[in-house]
Amino acid sequence: MKKQITSLALLHQLISREKTGTPTELSKKLKVSERQVYNYLDLLKEMGAPIDFCRKRQTYYYKEDGGFNFRFCKE
Repeated sequence: MKKQITSLALLHQLISREKTGTPTELSKKLKVSERQVYNYLDLLKEMGAPIDFCRKRQTYYYKEDGGFNFRFCKE
């Protein structure tokens, strides 16, 4: 679980900076399979992230500003 959260946090940073590259390049940066990249992207999208891919710049990006908070909060 820790590896997945770390990978999701890195993916978020790369998308925010528009430095993901293609799905193949992104899989190498995250050290996961290309299929897992798509799974992570789908998960972020399910959580409301407005992610798109720019063919010209060859990167994923957010269509709106925003972020994630992956931490435990006490009630």
